[in-house]
Amino acid sequence: MSRSIAYTSSPLLASRTPLWRSKFIVAAIALGSVGLIARAAYIQVVANDFFLKQGQVRFGRTLAMPANRGRILDRNGLILASSIAAPSIWAIPEDVERDPARLRQLAKLLEMPMTELDKRLADEDKTFVWLKRQVDDSVAKQITALQLKGIYQRKEYKRQYPEGEASAHVVGFTNVEDKGQEGIELAFNKDLAGRAGSRRVIKNRLGQVVEAVGEQIEPVDGRDLQLSIDSKIQFFAYQKLRDAVLLHKAKAGSVVVLDVVSGEVLALANYPSYSPAKRRNLSGAQLRNRALTDTFEPGSTMKPFVIALALEKGLVKPTTPIQTAPGRISIGRSTISDSHPHGVLTVSEVIQKSSNVGTVKLAMQMQPREMWSMYNQVGFGQKPSVPFPGAVSGRLRAYKTWRPIEQATMSYGYGLSSSLFQLAHAYSVFGRDGELVPVTMLKSSGRAAGVQVIDARHARAVRNMLHMATGPGGTAPKAQTMGYSVGGKTGTAHKQEGRGYADKKYRGFFVGLAPIEQPRIVVAVMIDEPGDGKYFGGEVAAPVFSETVQQTLKMLGIQPDVSVIPQIVAQAEEESF
Repeated sequence: MSRSIAYTSSPLLASRTPLWRSKFIVAAIALGSVGLIARAAYIQVVANDFFLKQGQVRFGRTLAMPANRGRILDRNGLILASSIAAPSIWAIPEDVERDPARLRQLAKLLEMPMTELDKRLADEDKTFVWLKRQVDDSVAKQITALQLKGIYQRKEYKRQYPEGEASAHVVGFTNVEDKGQEGIELAFNKDLAGRAGSRRVIKNRLGQVVEAVGEQIEPVDGRDLQLSIDSKIQFFAYQKLRDAVLLHKAKAGSVVVLDVVSGEVLALANYPSYSPAKRRNLSGAQLRNRALTDTFEPGSTMKPFVIALALEKGLVKPTTPIQTAPGRISIGRSTISDSHPHGVLTVSEVIQKSSNVGTVKLAMQMQPREMWSMYNQVGFGQKPSVPFPGAVSGRLRAYKTWRPIEQATMSYGYGLSSSLFQLAHAYSVFGRDGELVPVTMLKSSGRAAGVQVIDARHARAVRNMLHMATGPGGTAPKAQTMGYSVGGKTGTAHKQEGRGYADKKYRGFFVGLAPIEQPRIVVAVMIDEPGDGKYFGGEVAAPVFSETVQQTLKMLGIQPDVSVIPQIVAQAEEESF
C-alpha cells in the first residue's frame, strides 16, 4: 500500500502566485511569436532582396555554355584550324580528399610536380582553383576514374592546326580562352568565335547542380571561314623557302603567291616559323609575319615602274638607245655606278641588265611628283588592304622633299621602303595589263575588277622586258621554270645599320610572274641576310621562285606554254645595286 502524500502541505505549492505574473508570461510568449511571424513575413515577403542576393552569391551560379569556334578552311575545304573538346580540371581546395596516393596519380596525369599541385590546393581561394586547362579527353577520363572528392571538370574547346608551321603565320592561334591572338584567328575573331550561351543554376556546397533556374540562353556557334590559301601550294612554297634559307645560311625568308586573275593570296609563308599548337619558348623572330610586317628598300625591283612611267610619258620606246658608258653617273656630289660598264643599251636592256645608270637617266627626265604618283598608285606607302594585324604601309616620302640625288636613288629602290607583300601586289599591274588588282585572303570566284594604272600596251612591253631578265644575258636565268615562260626582276640591297648601310649584310629578292603571255600568278621571294657568300637576288631568291611557280601552275591546272626541256641558263648577268 503506497504511502499517501499531502501536496497541500508543501510550502512551495501552498504559496499563492500573483495573477499578473502568469498573464505577463503568456503575453511575452504571444508577443515573441508575433514578432517572429512579423520578422519572417518581412524577410520572405517585404524585404527579401538582400537575402535572395546572399543566397545567389552562395549557391547560385551562371554556367557558361561555350560556343564551338568556327573552322578555318583552305580554298579546297581542307581544315587549317578546328576545335575539339578539351575538358579543364578545377578543384574546391577545402573539399579535396587528401589521399596521398591518388593525389600523386593526379599530379602525374596533370604533368606537374607534386609540390605545384600542393601549392595550388593551398590557394587562398578555398572555393575554386584551376589545376590545368584543356587536357586531352583520355587524361580527363583517367582523372574521373580516380574519384577524388573536390576535383571537377569543365567542358572547353582546344584548337588544332593540321598544317602546323607551314601555315602558322596565316592562320595564327588562339589563347586558352579561345580568343584569337595572331593571324586569321585574330583578324576574324568575332566571326569565328560565335556567341557563348549561359544557364542559371543552384549548386550545393559540393559543386553539384541542384536545380536550374531562370531562362537558358543557347550558344551560337562561330561560322566557318574559307580562305583563298591553297594548303598544298602553301606547304610547297614554305618547304622551298625553308630549304633556301638553310642552304644559304640566311637569317630568314618570305614568299608570297598571288593569283592575278582573282586577286586571291594563294600562299604566304615565312621562315623561321612555329607550330601553333606548341608555343612554349617562342621568340619574336618566329612569330613575326615578315612578309607583311618587315619593310626593306626594294632595290632594283623598282626599275620596271620607272620604265613603265617613261613609256607612259612618251619619253622612250622599248628600243630607244641609252648611253650608259662609262658605267657611272654623277648627281651633285654623289656618283651612281653599274656593276660594270655596258655602253649603249636599249630601254629593254636596261631592265635585262639591271642598269642603275640607264634607269637614273630616265628618272631624271621626270618630275618628282610623277614618280611619286606612279609609286603611290601601285600601293607603295599605303597599308595593304588585307585584315592582318601588324601589316605595315612602308615609307614613301612626299615628293616635295625629294632632292635630286634622292629622286635618282629612289628610281632603283633606295630611299623608300616596302614589305614583300606590297611588292608582290604592285607587280600585279604587269600581270593584269596595267590594272592593279585588289587582293583578298578569302576565297572568291571569277575575275576581280582592277584599277587601270598604266596603259595595257606599256604593261605588256615591260612584261617582255621582265621576260628578257630571266633569259640569256639577264640577271635571273635561275628563275626560268621548266615548261612555263616566266618574267621577273631581281633585287639586291644592302641592309640598313644605324644611319648607314652594313658592308656585308644583304637582302636578296625576286618578284616575277608566269606564264608570260597570259600571267596567272605573281610570286615574290625574299632571303634575308644570306651567309654563304651568295647574296644576289638572282642567286638566292630566283630558284625558290622557279620551283614555286612550276608547282603552283601545275596545281592550278595551267598547261605548259614552252617545251618541257631544261631552260635554265647557268651564267647570270651581275646585277647593279
